[in-house]
Amino acid sequence: MSSKILDVFLKENLEDLKQKGLYNTIDPLESPNGPIITINGRNLVNLSSNNYLGLATDERLKEAAIAGVKKYGTGAGAVRTINGTLKIHLELEEKLAAFKKTEAAIAYQSGFNCNMAAISAVMDKNDAILSDELNHASIIDGCRLSRSKIIRFNHSDMEDLRARAKEAKESGQFNKIMVITDGVFSMDGDIAKLPEIVEIAEEFDLITYVDDAHGSGVLGDGAGTVKHFGLSDRIDFQIGTLSKAIGVVGGYVAGKQSLIDWLKVRSRPFLFSTSLTPADVAACIKAIEILTESTELNKKLWENADYLKVGLKKLGFNIGHSETPITPCIIGDEVKTQEFSKRLNDEGVYAKSIVFPTVPKGTGRVRNMPSAAHTTEMLDRALAVYEKVGKEMGLIG
Repeated sequence: MSSKILDVFLKENLEDLKQKGLYNTIDPLESPNGPIITINGRNLVNLSSNNYLGLATDERLKEAAIAGVKKYGTGAGAVRTINGTLKIHLELEEKLAAFKKTEAAIAYQSGFNCNMAAISAVMDKNDAILSDELNHASIIDGCRLSRSKIIRFNHSDMEDLRARAKEAKESGQFNKIMVITDGVFSMDGDIAKLPEIVEIAEEFDLITYVDDAHGSGVLGDGAGTVKHFGLSDRIDFQIGTLSKAIGVVGGYVAGKQSLIDWLKVRSRPFLFSTSLTPADVAACIKAIEILTESTELNKKLWENADYLKVGLKKLGFNIGHSETPITPCIIGDEVKTQEFSKRLNDEGVYAKSIVFPTVPKGTGRVRNMPSAAHTTEMLDRALAVYEKVGKEMGLIG
C-alpha cells in the first residue's frame, strides 16, 4: 500500500506548479534531434537543442559508433578501475587533452558527473569555494557534496569576488580555496570574465575551476572559453561535456597529469559507475577529430547565431546581453512565457520555455539555440513565426 502522505504531497504540489506556469511538459521526439524535429507527426524548426554543431546526427559519428560496437560490443562491462577501461577510452582522453591543451584528461559518464566527481575529490569540509551565483545546478550540487564552505559572489562581479577572496584568505579558516565558474552561462549566454578571475586567483592563491559545457565547441575556434582567452596554462580544472557541441554523451576534466591521476583514485563516479559505452567513445573521438581538423562547423554556428540575434532584435524582442549563440527572448511572467512557447509550437517552431527554478522568478524566457545545421531558410521561417505570435500576444509592436 502506497503512502497517503506522499500521494497528498505530490498531488498538491504538482497542481501548484501547473497553476503558476512552472510545470514542465516533456515532448518525446519521433525523429533525430536535428535542425528540424518531428513531434506528434508535425515537423518543427528546432531551436531548443544543445547540438550546437549538428554532430549528433552527423553520418561520420554514426559510422564511428557502429564500428565501435562491432569491435568492442555494446557496453564496457565494468567500472574503469576493474576492467572497464578499453583502449579507446585512453585514446579519447589523449585527444581531449590535446584539444584542451592540457597535460591529461579523464572522461566521465556525463557533464553533471564531472562536477559531482571533481569538486568533492579535491575540496572538503576544511576548504572554501567561491561560486558565481548563476553557476549551473551541477556545480552547486558538486559544491554541496564536498561539504566545503560555499561563498557565493555576485554574478561576474569582480569587485565582489576580490572582496570575498580576500576575506576568505585572511580569515585563516580554510586549507584550500577554489573559485568556480561556468565558462558560458547557459541561460543568458554571457561569458565569464576569466582573465580577471585568473588575476584574482593568482593574487590569493585560489584553485581555478571552469565548467565549459557551453563553451567547448563554441568559443576559441571550438576549443573553448579558456583557449578563447589564451589561459590554457593558468586554469587548474577545465570541465567539459561530450553531449552538447560534441554531439554524443559524457563529460571530462582536463588539467595537469597529477590532477587526473588523483581523480582516477578519488573521484567516486569514476570508481563506482560503469564506464562510457564503446559506441559513445568512438563517436566522441570522431567528433574531436573533426573539430581539430577544421573550424568550418564553428564558423557556420556563429553565422547562424548572429543572423538569428539580429532578426529577433529587429523585431523588438528583448534578447538580453548574450555573447554566444545562446539567445534568450526574455518575457518575464512565467505563465505568459509558457503560453508564448506553446503558440510558437503551434505555428511550427520548437523553442522551449525556461522558467523558475532554472532561472529566477519573473525572468521567464524562451531560449533559442541555433546550430551549424540550420539553414537560412529555417531561421527565416522561425523569425516569421516569432513576429506573428509576438504581435498576436502583444509582446512586440
